[in-house]
Amino acid sequence: MRQKILEILKKIIPEQIEIEVFVPEDEKFGHYSTNAAFKLAKLRKKTPFEVAKEIYSKFQVLDSKFFSKTEVVPPGFINFWISRVALQAELKQILKLEGRYGQGKRKKERFSFDYLDANPTGPVHIGHARSGFLGDVLGNILRFAGYKVSKEFYVNRSHSSTQIRSLGKTALGKGTEYKHKELLALLKKPAVKKKLAKIKDENEAGFYIAGLIQKQNEKFLKDKANLKFDLFFEEELVYSSGLLKKILSALEKVHATYRKDGALWLKSSKFGDTEDRVLIRRTGEPTYVLPDIGYHWDRLVRRKYTQVINIFGADHYGYGPRLKAALAALGVKPERIHIIAMQIVRFVKGGKEVKMSKRKGQFITLQELINEVGLDVARFFFLMVSPDTHMDFDLELAKEKSLKNPVYYVQYAYVRAKNIIKKAKLKITGNRMQLDLLDTPEDAKLIRELVRLGEVIEDTASDYQAHRLIRYALELARAFHNFYEKERVIGEGPDLALARLYLVKATAVVFENLFKVLGISAPKKM
Repeated sequence: MRQKILEILKKIIPEQIEIEVFVPEDEKFGHYSTNAAFKLAKLRKKTPFEVAKEIYSKFQVLDSKFFSKTEVVPPGFINFWISRVALQAELKQILKLEGRYGQGKRKKERFSFDYLDANPTGPVHIGHARSGFLGDVLGNILRFAGYKVSKEFYVNRSHSSTQIRSLGKTALGKGTEYKHKELLALLKKPAVKKKLAKIKDENEAGFYIAGLIQKQNEKFLKDKANLKFDLFFEEELVYSSGLLKKILSALEKVHATYRKDGALWLKSSKFGDTEDRVLIRRTGEPTYVLPDIGYHWDRLVRRKYTQVINIFGADHYGYGPRLKAALAALGVKPERIHIIAMQIVRFVKGGKEVKMSKRKGQFITLQELINEVGLDVARFFFLMVSPDTHMDFDLELAKEKSLKNPVYYVQYAYVRAKNIIKKAKLKITGNRMQLDLLDTPEDAKLIRELVRLGEVIEDTASDYQAHRLIRYALELARAFHNFYEKERVIGEGPDLALARLYLVKATAVVFENLFKVLGISAPKKM
């Protein structure tokens, strides 16, 4: 629907401006509205209201059948109401395309997503979950929108890592960091004990144990959390492949480094950072930024991805400028790197916050959370709030098996739709599709929500605000529940019953496409 309005606007507006068409919060301002007149007012040296009236007059001539009503309102908005005929035609498209409805056309741009990145010092815990589910769903959204996507996990495991050394120290009985029950269970295995007995070096022990933990985490993510990655990129590869030396050589050639106090520094302040950064310490050990530069070089230059998207915790957001600065020095445009910062999640149970400490081994694993509230609920809840906003995860609400629980509310709408189709004795075929009989306010409202799927996908693929899909899922569920309460399907005359049955089937199709992108199940019963 929106695309049709945009196409018409572009035909009648010769100026090259970015045209916005949006859904007003209140339907009294139209099904859609545009503020194009405000952008044109200065160019045409007229008031927005005068420009809006000019656009409005041309709209009436070009396509009157698509709209049931159009209007200009001060100070210059143009509002549109879509006709029943146009909505019903789009409903046919849903029934025709089914699983492909809402998909975008194939695009040339390629995206590399990096997210979750749980350190291989312990199991995946609830602190990783928000990044993991957001990255997974954003990858799904961009694929559905037509982009090529690589979902990636950067494995922070190298022989020179301080955290790997600390893990090895604990594994050899000399330390206490990362001493959690999962590690203790691993250390009791005969094969592990035998292997560690032959290792004296703390780094080597840590590297070995981290490898075992990483394998466990990879299996859990795939089998239990429905988080499937296309690539696990090992940090150690940056060293063993010679990429680190190549990066340092390239930075030195463009005079982007210098030595001070025995350390090698990056002139990052010259390329947009707030200050210069150390690349190699005076001890000869690289800082963590150096292998990360190598990983991003691999994604942007060697593998030629158009864009890389990193999902970082809020405490790592300041790391972005130094990474972009280093890559800018190497000739990579900083705008090809997009960073999403995840704010803190508080887990609340019984009105009290659940505290965690990773280094002390006190945390709730993601497996424990999934066992307690279910995978669908965990995914849905983490996606409900914009990543730049702090959120409280209400464990008691998450366990509710009622319409108070937003996940239950959405999935129950889908189950209702499938039950109607199952109980109806009428067969859904391509014949007798008299959709013009769908003329009640509830019919129309439901259709309008259904046809928005592609628009929601497109918007989210542009700005990465995945919580928009959750809001859409709730709005669609609300529209269907209202339809269910006020309109009959079974028991109406055969023609109207069949038309409503088509509408219910289209609802099930859109829910299934939406659930697929969100990575949640489409339950058969509840």
